Amino acid sequence: MPILDVEPVLPDGVAAPNAQVLADAAGRVFGTAPGHTWVRLRPLASSAYAENGAAVAADALPVFVTVLHAHPPLGDAPVLQVQALTIELADVFGIPPQRVHVQIAPAGAGRQSFGGKLVR
Repeated sequence: MPILDVEPVLPDGVAAPNAQVLADAAGRVFGTAPGHTWVRLRPLASSAYAENGAAVAADALPVFVTVLHAHPPLGDAPVLQVQALTIELADVFGIPPQRVHVQIAPAGAGRQSFGGKLVR
């Protein structure tokens, strides 16, 4: 069950897409059954983001994504999933894929619980 934290940096007055759209896109990438990919959407105002020595144009603002798997996939699967997720989210946000930054978190098993039950 992947959990995604999606943090788009948005220009003033621009609303984030619906979290359901993001969850559906991620579910397609990970091939999960309905209800098995979770998204937490946390928009960040452009005034709360900066790059050293450079002004960032409104059309170049990034989206940061962290993906938590109980047991991350092995082999080439993570590379392929990151590529597919990047393309899907770039499309949803209407930005170039180069502005989507995906981080794969360490395995959640042994660290994440649901309703008091630790995932093994």
